[in-house]
Amino acid sequence: MMEPRSRDRSVEVEHTEVQKKSDSSLIASTFIKYAAYIILFFGLLFFLVKYVFPMF
Repeated sequence: MMEPRSRDRSVEVEHTEVQKKSDSSLIASTFIKYAAYIILFFGLLFFLVKYVFPMF
């Protein structure tokens, strides 16, 4: 009876390690996504100020 319990504990430890890795990759992918949004936003503002507003 002791062997299956020790196996269960080792599986739980491995599961928490995998979960921590997925959390860090989730944070990184979210940061990249919002950084891309900010770059696109400032690129659009630059285009408007540089090319569209001088037409008026």
